[in-house]
Amino acid sequence: MTTFPRRRRAKSALLAASIVSMLALSACSGGTDDGGSMSDESYTVTHAMGDTVIEGTPERIVVLDSPHLDALVALGHMPVGVTESSAGTGTPPYLGEIDAETVGLTAEPDIDKIANLAPDLIIGAKVRHEAIYDELSGIAPTVFSENSGTDWQEQAQITAAAVGEKDEMSSLIDDLDARIAEVGTDVDAEGKSLSIVRFRPDNFRLYGPQTFSGSILSQMGFDLGDREWNEYSMAELSPELYEQITGETIFFTNPGGDPSATTMATVTGLWGDLPAVHADRVFEVEDETWMVGIGVLGAGMVLDDVEETLG
Repeated sequence: MTTFPRRRRAKSALLAASIVSMLALSACSGGTDDGGSMSDESYTVTHAMGDTVIEGTPERIVVLDSPHLDALVALGHMPVGVTESSAGTGTPPYLGEIDAETVGLTAEPDIDKIANLAPDLIIGAKVRHEAIYDELSGIAPTVFSENSGTDWQEQAQITAAAVGEKDEMSSLIDDLDARIAEVGTDVDAEGKSLSIVRFRPDNFRLYGPQTFSGSILSQMGFDLGDREWNEYSMAELSPELYEQITGETIFFTNPGGDPSATTMATVTGLWGDLPAVHADRVFEVEDETWMVGIGVLGAGMVLDDVEETLG
C-alpha cells in the first residue's frame, strides 16, 4: 500500500510542553476585577446556559471537553479533572502530561467522580452536556460553551471568561491570527483548493470551513470546496465516493494508525487518479491535533504542519 509523509511538529509542541511545565509555578495569579483577569472578588460569566457567578479564584477546575482543555492549558492552568474521548485514550498527547483525574468519557462524564474532586468550577459544552447541567451546577459553578469544535473560538473565549482571563485569550487569538495570515502568504494559499479527510471505520469525512482545522486553513486562504455541509460543517461519505476529494492538496488523518481498521486502505487503493495523488500532494497528519486538539495550541501545530509540508 502507498505510504504518505507523516508530519510531526516541533515548535508548537515545545510551546505546549513549556506551558504545562510552568503550570505548577503559575497556578492562579491575582489581577484586576475588570473581567479580564482573576481576582478575589466574585464575577459573573454569561454563557450558553445563562449567567453563573464565580466567587474568587477557581483553583480546582474540571474540564469536560478538549477545546476547553486546550484553552485552559494555553492560559497556564492545570485542571484537577478531565474527560477522555474514548476509554483509555487519556488527554491529547500534544498538551504534554496533564496531572488530572479522569472523570469518564467526554460524551458521558461521571457525575460521582466529578463530585468527589470537590471542584470550584466545571467547564463543558451545551451541545454535549446540556442534560446534566443541573446536576453539575449542584456540585460547583458550571459554565458551558454553546458548541464543541465548530466555532472553536467560542469555546476558547468561554473558558477564558470562566477563569477571568478574557483579555489574555484575546491576545493569544490575535497572535494566532497574525501567524495564520503569515503562513497563508508563505504557502500561497489564496484560492488554492484543499481537502481535509478523516478516515472512519465505515466511511470518511470531509471537513468544511466551520470545523476546527477547516477554519484555520480557510482563514489562510485555502478553498475547501463549495458543497452542502452538514450542521457540523462536515460531509460523511462512503468509500466509493472518493472522487469527491477534489482538493489540489489533501491532508488526512487516520485515528489509531491502522489503515485496515478504517476506510483508509479502501479509499487510498481507489484514489490513484485524483489530481492531488498524481501531484504527490497528499500528507498524513496527526488526528490528535487536527481533529481533537481544538484550540490555540492545537492550531499552532496545524500551522506547523502546513508550513512544513507546503512552505
